[in-house]
Amino acid sequence: MSHEIVPVDPIDVPSTSYSRPILGPREDSPERATEFTRSLTFREHVSSEPFDSERLPATLASEIQRFLRIANLVESEEPRIAYLCRFHAFEIAHHMDRNSTGRGVRQFKTSLLQRLELDEEFTVRRRKEKSDVRELKRVYHAYKEYIIRHGAAFNLDNSQREKLINARRIASVLYEVLKTVTSGAGPQAIADRESIRAKSEFYVPYNILPLDKGGVHQAIMHLPEIKAAVAIVRNTRGLPPPEEFQRHQPFLDLFEFLQYAFGFQNGNVANQREHLILLLSNTIIRQPQKQSSAPKSGDEAVDALMKKFFKNYTNWCKFLGRKNNIRLPYVKQEALQYKTLYIGLYLLIWGEASNLRFMPECLCYIFHHMAYELHGVLTGAVSMITGEKVAPAYGGGHESFLADVVTPIYMVVQKEAEKNKNGTADHSMWRNYDDLNEFFWSLECFEIGWPMRPEHDFFCVESSETSKPGRWRGMLRFRKQTKKTDEEIEDDEELGVLSEEQPKPTSRWLGKTNFVETRSFWQIFRSFDRMWSFFVLSLQALIIMACHDVGSPLQVFNANIFEDVMSIFITSAILKLIKGILDIIFKWKARNTMPINEKKKRLVKLGFAAMWTIILPVLYSHSRRKYICYFTNYKTWLGEWCFSPYMVAVTIYLTGSAIELVLFFVPAISKYIETSNHGIFKTLSWWGQPRLYVGRGMQETQVSQFNYAFEIKPLIEPTRLIMKVGVRNYEWHEIFPEVKSNAAAIVAVWAPIMVVYFMDTQIWYSVYCTIFGGLYGVLHHLGEIRTLGMLRGRFHTLPSAFNASLIPHSTKDEKRRKQRGFFPFNLGRGSDGQKNSMAKFVLVWNQVINSFRTEDLISNKELDLMTMPLSSEVLSGIIRWPIFLLANKFSTALSIAKDFVGKDEVLYRRIRKDEYMYYAVKECYESLKYILQILVVGDLEKKIISGIINEIEESIRQSSLLEEFKMAELPALHDKCIELVQLLVEGSAEQLQVEKSEELHGKLVKALQDIFELVTNDMMVHGDRILDLLQSREGSGEDTGIFMRVIEPQLFESYGEWRCIHFPLPDSASLSEQIQRFLLLLTVKDSAMDIPENLDARRRLSFFATSLFMDMPDAPKVRNMMSFSVLTPHYQEDINYSTNELHSTKSSVSIIFYMQKIFPDEWKNFLERMGCDNLDALKKEGKEEELRNWASFRGQTLSRTVRGMMYCREALKLQAFLDMADDEDILEGYKDVERSNRPLAAQLDALADMKFTYVVSCQMFGAQKSSGDPHAQDILDLMIKYPSLRVAYVEEREEIVLDVPKKVYYSILVKAVNGFDQEIYRVKLPGPPNIGEGKPENQNHAIVFTRGEALQTIDMNQDHYLEEAFKMRNLLQEFLRNRGRRPPTILGLREHIFTGSVSSLAWFMSYQETSFVTIGQRLLANPLRVRFHYGHPDVFDRIFHITRGGISKSSRTINLSEDVFAGYNTTLRRGCITYNEYLQVGKGRDVGLNQISKFEAKVANGNSEQTISRDIYRLGQRFDFFRMLSCYFTTIGFYFSSLISVIGIYIYLYGQLYLVLSGLQKTLILEAKVKNIKSLETALASQSFIQLGLLTGLPMVMEIGLEKGFLIAFQDFILMQLQLAAFFFTFSLGTKTHYFGRTILHGGAKYRPTGRKVVVFHANFSENYRLYSRSHFIKGFELMILLVVYELFKHTSQSNMAYSFITFSVWFMSFTWLCAPFLFNPSGFTWEIIVGDWRDWNRWIKEQGGIGIQQDKSWQSWWNDEQAHLRGSGVGARCLEIILSLRFFVYQYGLVYHLDITQSNTNIIVYALSWVVILATFFTVKAVDLGRQLFSTRKHLVFRFFKVFVFVSILTIIITLANICHLSVKDLLVSCLAFLPTGWGLILIAQAVRPKIEGTSLWEFTQVLARAYDYGMGVVLFAPMAILAWLPIISAFQTRFLFNEAFNRRLQIQPILAGKKKNR
Repeated sequence: MSHEIVPVDPIDVPSTSYSRPILGPREDSPERATEFTRSLTFREHVSSEPFDSERLPATLASEIQRFLRIANLVESEEPRIAYLCRFHAFEIAHHMDRNSTGRGVRQFKTSLLQRLELDEEFTVRRRKEKSDVRELKRVYHAYKEYIIRHGAAFNLDNSQREKLINARRIASVLYEVLKTVTSGAGPQAIADRESIRAKSEFYVPYNILPLDKGGVHQAIMHLPEIKAAVAIVRNTRGLPPPEEFQRHQPFLDLFEFLQYAFGFQNGNVANQREHLILLLSNTIIRQPQKQSSAPKSGDEAVDALMKKFFKNYTNWCKFLGRKNNIRLPYVKQEALQYKTLYIGLYLLIWGEASNLRFMPECLCYIFHHMAYELHGVLTGAVSMITGEKVAPAYGGGHESFLADVVTPIYMVVQKEAEKNKNGTADHSMWRNYDDLNEFFWSLECFEIGWPMRPEHDFFCVESSETSKPGRWRGMLRFRKQTKKTDEEIEDDEELGVLSEEQPKPTSRWLGKTNFVETRSFWQIFRSFDRMWSFFVLSLQALIIMACHDVGSPLQVFNANIFEDVMSIFITSAILKLIKGILDIIFKWKARNTMPINEKKKRLVKLGFAAMWTIILPVLYSHSRRKYICYFTNYKTWLGEWCFSPYMVAVTIYLTGSAIELVLFFVPAISKYIETSNHGIFKTLSWWGQPRLYVGRGMQETQVSQFNYAFEIKPLIEPTRLIMKVGVRNYEWHEIFPEVKSNAAAIVAVWAPIMVVYFMDTQIWYSVYCTIFGGLYGVLHHLGEIRTLGMLRGRFHTLPSAFNASLIPHSTKDEKRRKQRGFFPFNLGRGSDGQKNSMAKFVLVWNQVINSFRTEDLISNKELDLMTMPLSSEVLSGIIRWPIFLLANKFSTALSIAKDFVGKDEVLYRRIRKDEYMYYAVKECYESLKYILQILVVGDLEKKIISGIINEIEESIRQSSLLEEFKMAELPALHDKCIELVQLLVEGSAEQLQVEKSEELHGKLVKALQDIFELVTNDMMVHGDRILDLLQSREGSGEDTGIFMRVIEPQLFESYGEWRCIHFPLPDSASLSEQIQRFLLLLTVKDSAMDIPENLDARRRLSFFATSLFMDMPDAPKVRNMMSFSVLTPHYQEDINYSTNELHSTKSSVSIIFYMQKIFPDEWKNFLERMGCDNLDALKKEGKEEELRNWASFRGQTLSRTVRGMMYCREALKLQAFLDMADDEDILEGYKDVERSNRPLAAQLDALADMKFTYVVSCQMFGAQKSSGDPHAQDILDLMIKYPSLRVAYVEEREEIVLDVPKKVYYSILVKAVNGFDQEIYRVKLPGPPNIGEGKPENQNHAIVFTRGEALQTIDMNQDHYLEEAFKMRNLLQEFLRNRGRRPPTILGLREHIFTGSVSSLAWFMSYQETSFVTIGQRLLANPLRVRFHYGHPDVFDRIFHITRGGISKSSRTINLSEDVFAGYNTTLRRGCITYNEYLQVGKGRDVGLNQISKFEAKVANGNSEQTISRDIYRLGQRFDFFRMLSCYFTTIGFYFSSLISVIGIYIYLYGQLYLVLSGLQKTLILEAKVKNIKSLETALASQSFIQLGLLTGLPMVMEIGLEKGFLIAFQDFILMQLQLAAFFFTFSLGTKTHYFGRTILHGGAKYRPTGRKVVVFHANFSENYRLYSRSHFIKGFELMILLVVYELFKHTSQSNMAYSFITFSVWFMSFTWLCAPFLFNPSGFTWEIIVGDWRDWNRWIKEQGGIGIQQDKSWQSWWNDEQAHLRGSGVGARCLEIILSLRFFVYQYGLVYHLDITQSNTNIIVYALSWVVILATFFTVKAVDLGRQLFSTRKHLVFRFFKVFVFVSILTIIITLANICHLSVKDLLVSCLAFLPTGWGLILIAQAVRPKIEGTSLWEFTQVLARAYDYGMGVVLFAPMAILAWLPIISAFQTRFLFNEAFNRRLQIQPILAGKKKNR
């Protein structure tokens, strides 16, 4: 990589003599000389290749890399210095690992030693001094003088800056080498290299602030707010003397004092020092002017940070009833220092806490004790126990905080996480992050003591079932014995007394804390019990009312009806009893940490619930109809008042809920009671929810209502008829013939209605979301500008809107209300500030358009048409609109004027009516005047031109233009002007040859003459006035020679050396730009009306223009805005596509070919920008890197994300420039000023650095570097391209401790410095950081390196845009905006899905996603107030979240959907989450069905884990009722409703199957006349609503209508249906329900990588079968068999229309689940591919599995993996699985009695004989399989005869039964329908009991049978595909509906699918 180094210029400095000359590397160290030096062979030549400084052993890299890099850097000029640096590196390496035990160390040391031997003699000869020491000193002083000479300069260009940085790096390294060489201490000097390095004054790696001595001259250090913050941190006055901490020098700042006092790491201290300084500086600058004018006083800023940082800590102390340990002195200056120390202490604890950052209250506990110690150290307090000064418990040794505080707790977290067993263990068996953190919510945590007692139960990780008295009782006993107050106990705890006096009991595992994540569907009821109680009680009341035929609400108060309705409270009591039992069962494993009062409360509640469950039913049954009535004295609607003992009991029962009812209507009181820590309120709230630290005070004053009515009454009459019918003759063997009232039939009819009732509210929510979300969008101006026509029509308002929204206002302007929305802006000239803002708008607009060109969204011509000229005219209010607005306007004006007849005023009004036409005419006229003034230089010609212009303008003033000029000649003049301007453009295009220049000159003269003749002769009525004017001038004696020229030579021609025209024109960029613009104005046609052509450019411009009219906060100046960071986690995803990847066709087509076809316009623009014609030309010119970038920016790569997010920095610099620049600077242009004005550029960079930081957490970067992975170089290239980009990664390396390698982990931050990665901070970790979910752990280790007050989380499949980045400072103001409630803590943003045009599936997915991230989240945020963190572009209040557990949760499996848990945590901790639509971020999604299904599966898995999580439980319990409903239906309720909708189908079909096969249906139709039941039809219709995707479809249509217009929305919706969108949504429903239900029952949730493939490729049949067999195919076959059986045996009197209506959706669902994977599979019906799939399928199904064989290679391996979820299942889940499998036996039981062979016999023997047939079949299959094993290899002929014998025997049996027992063909079909489900049921049962039968022959037979079933299902699925593949039209149709969007854009899809490498 040496070619990337820019060496410092050689510096000639006279050498100086120094004492103690050293002739060799170690003359003063004989021991080392003998060890390392040897007699070297003289070599004539030396290697000129640099030694590899990048691929180094991980154990050595951080210590020696800088020496090797500097050696390569200086080797060409100073070879001996390079040798000494390498020799020093070798010594360090040998000192660190003497025995070379580390990985790769021996090889490295050998190669380095060989290089040293090679260079020894040669470098000695090149040495310029007599000794190495003198040589080192000479070079060192030369670089030192260079640094002193240039270090303070601001006006350095990039190359000079690089040289200065190199000089600093070299001087720093040489200082270390020189000190080591001259110290004479031998090994001790090597060991003390850290202290030597710290003393180097030239180069200290820094992140943003160069706080070393060499950085004081940098621009950022001169900002007043930075100086003030540094002064605060460096105020060490009054600190204890450093000698107390074994330090011999004064403390440099407060952080150094904290480091020595508590033992923090160097890297952590340096990181947090900069962190706090930046926070302070950004807070100081926003203080009122009177404070910021005195920067030395930062009291207000520090107080503001104190309030933010310690809000959670002080609340925690109040909750536990403890006094906080933040104790401040009364002296103001000392108080400021103390506050800074407390903030610094917390930051240092947080910065080194590693995984403990997920446990905020654990950090509070640590800070609580360390703050006590800090106060004791500062005040010199004396311990009452020891009589000595208070000192930190763990001392200030090296890394003592990490080793003694963090590591013990981390080890608990790690060991508990290991018990998770990669997600297979039950959650109750291990403690996750929440369990460990919530231990610190109780006073019991203080028993851990300080120093912490390792024998405490908290540190015990071994599970034990032995019970033991709770520690609460021990704590109480201790208090009684000692009789101490709380304060005394607290003081003792701080001093470690409590831990000494208490006995040391045997440790036991504490178990779960406060909550146990138990897998059960009952968790849904338990979390949302109020909602389910409401549903159940409402349903019961509706049924009772329907039974009484209630027609009016007043009838309810009839005594009989009212008492029956009051029976709902019996159900209420039962539900409360169930809730109490569930609470005890589910919290059983948390009993060890549950307070004794809580246990008593649970038992008392259960007792009361049981009591009422007994009392209420008994009283209801005994006191029914026994009333005591009182007649009212007044004529009221009540009439009389009657009550019974039961009603009295209900009144008493409701008394307990009276308080809850009052608090429900007065939420403010309830909120105060919950949040108060006063003893009285604690007592009042004791009976309610458990008192927890989070989830308090979450009631809102919100009223929301849903319609829960359901049509119950139509079911009542059929039910009564069914109950009256007596069924005597069943068509099967009825097991319970004595049951009266046909209860089973009633269940069959009512069950689907009940199921649909519980999910019907989801439909009403969808309707509500559509209506309210649409209305909200309209009111907030969404979609006001959605087309190019609208953009052109409203463009004149954009400057004013831009000024109002994005330009900071003065104090005077802020007092005026901004006028927005539908009302036009004032377009007058206005004030000077407005004129200045117009120039700012032009500058910003041009930057946006230039970014479009850089991204290749527009061409060069479009760039010219869309940019606006920036000239001094803008400041005077004259605007030159972009030409695309003026397209064809001038030509239209000519057409109007040419044929116009009338007065000048009328023509003027007609042209002025169109503002853009008027501007076009005016600008063309002015441009022509300007060009002629410059072009014509002859005196006579200038007079003529001046005369013509005067004539025109005079006629315009007198309104006689139409009279004095013939307008019919305007088109001819137009053509001549175009010819003239084209000649001017051609003449200024390049340096012309003399001949060419003369030729153009002649043509130009001719054009001018033609124009003159045309104007004077053909157009001007009085053209002779021009000559008369000249004659009059001649007659007066003026310049006779000039007049004589009128005849010879001709006008505009040259004579002699005198030229009449100035050609070529002056070389001026502005003049050339104006001429080019004039030409475009003259020539541009209607085609420019469609500019820009690129759809994405149109969308972005439209949204940007619309957003300017939305409600957003005022923009502050950049210097006053909030600072923020962006954090992107990255694992092993693509960074940039490599050249090989671009051209590889291994998977399908090459990526570059695909990109060319999908983005044809952008490819054309890219070639134009590169100046090439095709791909081959690009390669020839060596532009492969640009090609890689172009393709990568169109995929889902990290480089695309980084480019997008770095637009934020670019936007901030431009906005800072506009804030500071004057008019001249703005006119000069941002880029030009940045190049020419170096101090200003440095100040802009400083402001951008202070406000914006971008950190990419590349988890694997360290491993990739050491292994030479190309991804490491790609990441380094990104850092080089974007110097402010920072990369954080985890380094795993071995350190040699006592000659034994030990793995250690570091969190490291690097940046790019002169082509290399430069380490900035290194923080040692207590162990491997990834002990939870990968992504949140990756974010967590890097979050310490972020800066600012806000943090935006961006995934690496996202994008950003420059025009959106301009609105970031407005967005951040939302944190300071008070909208009548708490300030927001998370700002939600909208996303644009940029992958929607790839395929129809991607289109469906993008619309579905868009509707959720827009209209859905709009409703969630307001008014529902239940928006959580769904999208990654959300912006977090950083300080709020780092003090409350971070931006995600990381417990393994339970926090699979880690993002949403951040929203849950924020809401539970009383944060506020908003949604803002004026800023959008791009996002990529999966584009193929398999990838989409994997994503849906992952989300469904995550939702099932949320269902059993404590967060959902607490939200459901703590929200007020309406907010709780909103929370349910927008989170897990959506998935559970989807599951219920599918379960409803099964219940309906199995109910109908029971009625049909038992004969009940026939009886009911004939006797009870029960035909079609309307409620069933309604239920199935409701189910269809969900199934067909209408839940998301309605909001989707509304959102498309808002943003694109309702006509387009309707067209798109119809088109989506034609492209089988209903198939897609129905198929997705199956994916959601399968994975949601299975995960709740059995677990198995895991992250499913989708690959984010850019190419849509064909998936083979076996892959589809593996993915969808159990989730879709099995269920599809089951539904189809149910429907077939129902069709075969339903009674004929039922109408076919009703049957079709009821079962249509089921048929559609079954067909979709079976066929969708093949319909949406590209090339799925191509015959050649079908044949290949069949071969692959047969190979896969027959391949034997085993250890190491992947599931894509063998059916057996896949089958075993498919049962992985059952291995960790509990007994209950397995039993439920067996119970569910029993449904497959219903077919056999019912169908065997309908066989002709049974002859209507309903005896149970018939069913028993059917099992004989099944067993015979199984034995036959087993016999064939056994015969295959025994005879198929050696005795193949015997095996064939055996198979023939079996076949003949079966055929003989069938014929015999047909002749004797009347076996029919229908019987054979029915037998298959009966026995096939039975076999599958047996397989499922065998899988459930696998642990019991595995290893037996029964399990082997199960495998054989399962393989046969899978093979059979595969054949059934494959056959239709093979048949359809014969029809070419099918394949064409499939391609059309799959890629219709691409066809609409005229993309070439067929070549892509054909897999061509080139576009021929």
